[in-house]
Amino acid sequence: MQPLTEHEIRSSFVNCSKGEAKRLPVPRDLGDQAWADLDFFGWNDRSMPGRAYLVAPQDDRLVGIALRYETGGSGKAQLCSICKTTHTGSGVSLLTANKAGEAGRRGNTVGIHMCTDLACSLYARNIRRPAAGNRYREDLSEEDKAERVRTNLRAFIDRLYD
Repeated sequence: MQPLTEHEIRSSFVNCSKGEAKRLPVPRDLGDQAWADLDFFGWNDRSMPGRAYLVAPQDDRLVGIALRYETGGSGKAQLCSICKTTHTGSGVSLLTANKAGEAGRRGNTVGIHMCTDLACSLYARNIRRPAAGNRYREDLSEEDKAERVRTNLRAFIDRLYD
């Protein structure tokens, strides 16, 4: 993924108002991110537990998504639908997003079980390992796993526009 600026991030959001995008907390350490290892940029809102954001390249543009999730976790092992990493506790959450456009303004949402820390790209590349839980043993290369992350995320983003 190419490095992003705060302006690019804020202007990419498709499921919140421009005012909300202007007020959301963008990480200050953008220059320190491992951009080459990321398929999307995601972060949790430290000031509002249960809020997260991600920005992903899609069809020659950036798509930013505001997400919500229940904090706490189930305590059971769960599988991330994006990178296929299993986590216990609160490592995977049902992340929900308002749909884009009029459907989202009417309150329609989509959801996906995803790594709560939004580090799917790092799990797929074996740069980060889950605190507890395991990855399924696979014969896929790291690049194939990264492509799966991109494909699964693209499918989730497409659902924002259904």
